[in-house]
Amino acid sequence: MFTTLLVIATVVAAILGATVGYLATRPTTERLRGELADASWQLAHDPLTGLLNRTGLHAVHTAITATGGPQPIIVMLVDLDQFKQVNDTHGHDAGDDLLTDIANRLTHTASTYGGVVARLSGDEFTILLPVHTHPIDAIAHRISQTIATPVQVQADTGPVPVTVTASIGVARVASTDPLESTALHRADVAMYHAKHQGRGRHVIYTPGMTMPDRRRRRGLRLRDLRRQQRGSAE
Repeated sequence: MFTTLLVIATVVAAILGATVGYLATRPTTERLRGELADASWQLAHDPLTGLLNRTGLHAVHTAITATGGPQPIIVMLVDLDQFKQVNDTHGHDAGDDLLTDIANRLTHTASTYGGVVARLSGDEFTILLPVHTHPIDAIAHRISQTIATPVQVQADTGPVPVTVTASIGVARVASTDPLESTALHRADVAMYHAKHQGRGRHVIYTPGMTMPDRRRRRGLRLRDLRRQQRGSAE
């Protein structure tokens, strides 16, 4: 199981607290130790969901890398497909309810495989998992099902059920690979392929995979559309 950032923060706070102890009374030392631990937690966690943020994810990845030689890990980039519609229809409070619920579900599911979850941006999550005997496809499918279960959110008119799906990009990398330029980049490319193929699914990164053709995904370019319109008018 991965080393948790809470352990790291606790150790740091304890060391700093012991140092302060030489200069302050015991009550002051305890107060400062608590404040240091709280500040460490806030620095590495998302305030809405309580998940790791990007800083915390980097700290966990660094701890994994430092535990020994290269080891295979799974990186999943999870992007909710209909989150904007929930915000637009039911309000931002409902969107926050949805994000919090999804975060709790992802944490529970990832923990069964010894993994950790981070929230990188509004509706984008990352999961780091050690590679065990569980098939990657089965894990990704379970996460998709976990997200697709209806969530009860509080709208202006009262509680309402909402359902979202997720596009998930999966990459198997070495723990010593750079997090941003290799692990997250490959998972991001695979995630865009999942969206390109219809959303609500997962795609596993394969060597040589590149971003989908965005021009083809978005339709004709404006100049091509104008050329067609001129041709039909003639």
